[in-house]
Amino acid sequence: MATQISNPEIEYLLRQSAALHRHLCPRQVLGVRLGMHAAQQFPGALPQSDKRILAMVEMDGCFSDGVSVATGCSMGHRTMRLADDGKIAATFIDTRAGQALRIFALPDLRARAAAAAAGARTRWHAYLEAYQHFPAEEMFGQQEVQLNFDIEAMVGRHGPRAVCACCGEEILNQRELKRDGRTLCRSCAGESYWSPKGQRPASAQI
Repeated sequence: MATQISNPEIEYLLRQSAALHRHLCPRQVLGVRLGMHAAQQFPGALPQSDKRILAMVEMDGCFSDGVSVATGCSMGHRTMRLADDGKIAATFIDTRAGQALRIFALPDLRARAAAAAAGARTRWHAYLEAYQHFPAEEMFGQQEVQLNFDIEAMVGRHGPRAVCACCGEEILNQRELKRDGRTLCRSCAGESYWSPKGQRPASAQI
């Protein structure tokens, strides 16, 4: 069995995360632990009170809330984005230094957690217990990565506003697109995640 650790900071952050959901679950624990591990890799920058670090989480829900509690990165502060890959992983981007570090759960973590807490009531309870006590190096791997997108374009600026020439709706955070000299929102430019009920997608109408 892995060496157990007791850390008041972990306990404090888990209480904060649990308060968001009215319960504590294994994925919240993973998010908190991964976020704490990230803070060790970016000393002085995480947990953050500014907007220097951008977190790209690869799963939503409880996991991302745990990461947010531990790092100070959040959707509300525009310092967290979702890359919905269905993985217990996140990439932390230092927007000043240009460094990007991806941290991910080791592939055999669940199996080792179940074995380490074999006396638990269920596998769910085994994960909940083991994830709180495993040392971070037994839980996560990490790798420096390069980004396949323009970080400045993704972050944008908070102030600018534009109006879509097609639908007339306001566009914030420099998310407008130019098409044939017109300013369009992503929906009217054919890049929408939705279309009016009963109509063809916008891309088929442009």
